[in-house]
Amino acid sequence: MATVKLVADSGATKTAWCLLEGSKKRKILTAGISPYFLNTAEIVTVLQQELLPKLKKVTIQEIFYYGTGCANPANAKIVYKALALLFPAARIEVRHDLMGAARALCGSEKGIVCILGTGSNSCFYNGKKITRNSPGLGYVLGDEGSGAYLGKRVIQYYLYGTFDEELRGRFELRFTTTPAEILENVYKKSLPNRYLASFTSFLAENRGHYMIENILEDGLNDFFFQHLCRYPEVWKFPLHFTGGISYAFKDVIKQLCYHYEFELGSILPNPTQGLITFHSP
Repeated sequence: MATVKLVADSGATKTAWCLLEGSKKRKILTAGISPYFLNTAEIVTVLQQELLPKLKKVTIQEIFYYGTGCANPANAKIVYKALALLFPAARIEVRHDLMGAARALCGSEKGIVCILGTGSNSCFYNGKKITRNSPGLGYVLGDEGSGAYLGKRVIQYYLYGTFDEELRGRFELRFTTTPAEILENVYKKSLPNRYLASFTSFLAENRGHYMIENILEDGLNDFFFQHLCRYPEVWKFPLHFTGGISYAFKDVIKQLCYHYEFELGSILPNPTQGLITFHSP
């Protein structure tokens, strides 16, 4: 009888789960789980409300969880404890999202792996493990090229009055918010990184305007310059990208790879399908 597995790819905004029962595959979507912002009890609550109701009459034997923030052992423990409380009989493996992306995008091949979603990260993967990782400083100090980073630029252009009259009008029509509300959401409310990343929709909706293109080119170039150029392997092996930002703005990614003379591999919206393949019998 086939082992029943649960595979999770979790970011700060959403978590994609896949239940594997032999050849059967069932996908489930829940809210994002970031142990930087949620403790064990809060993660348990999210999963009780959004995941467990969809797993009735199923006994999970193995869980492979790949999540944002889980490179930090303390954070990985927070997630592990939550999963162990809900699935006490399962064998549980909690790894960071970068390892998930590496396994999904490279399999057993060498390559540079990049995540550009709500946050950003990158590594060199030697086909078995991550041997080099450019340090991630989070959305306040780093996360270059991420949704939070680009969204921050959108807000800055609006609040500083940098947008021209046309873009300012579009922004106010699209978001119907005020400077005071923006600052309250960023500095006082929970999950500010997710809030900042929500403004990237304005970039996608207004492509072609030179200010929008400047934000995208500058923000993504910061990721290339600050992180990718630091890998000595970057000119030897292909670059693979995953995450909503890299997929939505893949034309800019392609231009930057051409400019830096990097070999571009695949650009996928998420690593879910690759992880399903990796963990399937």
